[in-house]
Amino acid sequence: MADTYKAVARVVKAHGNKGKVVVAARDGLPFVLREGMRVACVPPEAKRDRFHVVESVEQGASGALVGLSGSRGRDDAEHLAGKVVLVRAADLPAGFELHDAPSLVGREVADASLGFSATIAEVMQGPANDVWVLDCDGREVLVPVIDEVVSEVPEKGPIPIRLPDGII
Repeated sequence: MADTYKAVARVVKAHGNKGKVVVAARDGLPFVLREGMRVACVPPEAKRDRFHVVESVEQGASGALVGLSGSRGRDDAEHLAGKVVLVRAADLPAGFELHDAPSLVGREVADASLGFSATIAEVMQGPANDVWVLDCDGREVLVPVIDEVVSEVPEKGPIPIRLPDGII
């Protein structure tokens, strides 16, 4: 079976003459690249490898400075600028799916004990935790994404939640 990949970051620009690039997380996702991780940079170019191994990561104010295998000079790094960085889903940290807004929007949630179901319309990023904006028959319900409310995100089917008292 083929590996599943997730788009987690983008290459912002080349940095210096040693082939390093500035990389930023995508769509409000946490930064997950780490040394030794195998990544794919897409779209691929003819005669250039799309797969790389993360050789170094240094966090900075405007993103992370990342060294990738096969990128040895300014020319190599400039060809990576603008690419999307994909990571194998199996290599992502536990709980990553709770922050993956593009895959969450449109998913159904359900609180079986209350008989409540709704659809995730938006994922807002808060300072302490994300907040899911649920569409419940045209009415918005804001739900904090915390362990007490959301314990798992299954690949398919409704996401089980436990709504706090008084939220609906």
